[in-house]
Amino acid sequence: MDVRDATAEDVDAIRTVARESLAASYGHTLPEEVITESIERWYDAASLADEVDREDAVLLVAVENGEVIGFAQSYVVSQREVVGDVDWVHVRPTRRGEGVGTELLRAVEAVLRDSGVDRVDAQVLEANEEGVSFYEEYGFDPAGERTVEIGEGRFIERRFSKPFDDDVGSVVLEARQGPDSSRLYVDYDTRERASVGPFYVAFEDRDRNERYGWFCSNCEGFEAAMDAMGRVECANCGNRRKPSRWDAAYL
Repeated sequence: MDVRDATAEDVDAIRTVARESLAASYGHTLPEEVITESIERWYDAASLADEVDREDAVLLVAVENGEVIGFAQSYVVSQREVVGDVDWVHVRPTRRGEGVGTELLRAVEAVLRDSGVDRVDAQVLEANEEGVSFYEEYGFDPAGERTVEIGEGRFIERRFSKPFDDDVGSVVLEARQGPDSSRLYVDYDTRERASVGPFYVAFEDRDRNERYGWFCSNCEGFEAAMDAMGRVECANCGNRRKPSRWDAAYL
């Protein structure tokens, strides 16, 4: 088995692996139409072709006898810390249990280390017990959870984190001057990937009880807003939140 960078020629195979993997992991929990819509939104051919050439993206495939049997997708996010976000590790259901996912994640970590990241973050739905065990057994630490809406249901998404340097602690809130000279607090641990730079959640108080909105890392402003459909866009620089993970279910 060989793990290498994905190319444009791998796009169709990646889409197939993603579809089979999602169906195997979440078919017992999610309707088929939600999984199908998710594949079309996250893994449309044009977007995947762009991912191959993005400098902040890490898209690796596991290949055996010329066949793509798995892939891993991650991104480098730079702000207070440089963080590697692992969006997905997909393996064909018939090839699970053979160490393909472990080899992919090990290769992703090597690339992220070379990119200077301080830690690696990952997320997986609690309903995917195999995925939860995968990150736990690989040495990731629990880093909280959140509730996500998928179709008409609500599910728990587990967060995991693995620092590369044991001295690296969690990111603290950063106080910034907001509109009208107000003081706002940016939480760099809670982010959403966007077209130019990530959005971070902003709070009105240090205890994170009163949420203000979004902080745009591209223009370092607070002009980003979410519409009724859940789309986030910065009115100042045009930075837009990208669909990821389960967004296809409710955007």
